[in-house]
Amino acid sequence: MLSQIDKIKRLMALAETGIVYHANEFELERCQEQRDLCLELISEITAKPLQQIDDFYMPPLQYPTPKVDVRGFVLNDKGQILMVRESMDGRWSIPGGWTDIGFSPKEVVEKEVFEETGLRVTVKRLLAVWDKKCHPHPPAAYHIYKMVFWCDAEVFTPLKKAHDILDVAWFDLNDLPPLSLNRILDTQLKTLYQSVKEDRADTIFD
Repeated sequence: MLSQIDKIKRLMALAETGIVYHANEFELERCQEQRDLCLELISEITAKPLQQIDDFYMPPLQYPTPKVDVRGFVLNDKGQILMVRESMDGRWSIPGGWTDIGFSPKEVVEKEVFEETGLRVTVKRLLAVWDKKCHPHPPAAYHIYKMVFWCDAEVFTPLKKAHDILDVAWFDLNDLPPLSLNRILDTQLKTLYQSVKEDRADTIFD
């Protein structure tokens, strides 16, 4: 069953679809009003400024689809997890971010890991594809799919944080720092770790 925020995002998608494919000016006006009301509700539930939400939801020009977030799961030779401290909330996640136009998911995650940590990695395989609404993340303004790749570093060079990252470090699974719950959950890290350690061939998905 959809949560309240997910129902609103679904209504938002229907309104934006109507804006793109409207048959007349009356229908366009009605869908635009529905979209504006959804933006206000999303702003209230997520406690984010309405203007910030509105800026993210650009005027719809085509059929609305979920955003895609890619993350790299990297272990060192001690079995520790590579993590970055996010500047937005001061908490920790595995490196990654939004996909970029012109890059494949593999290319994006390798680029993100290097930019955020200074470590050059190679993607080994896709570990998981998760829909955020299926997991107990805090309410989010957007519908997001998360793709997590297992990445391998041939050489563990000294870590070097990016300008928009507060810190970067290795952590034991049983001694994790405060997590950025919008990005990663403790249960998800344990699932990823188990998949790598057991060398499972399957991809976890919702």
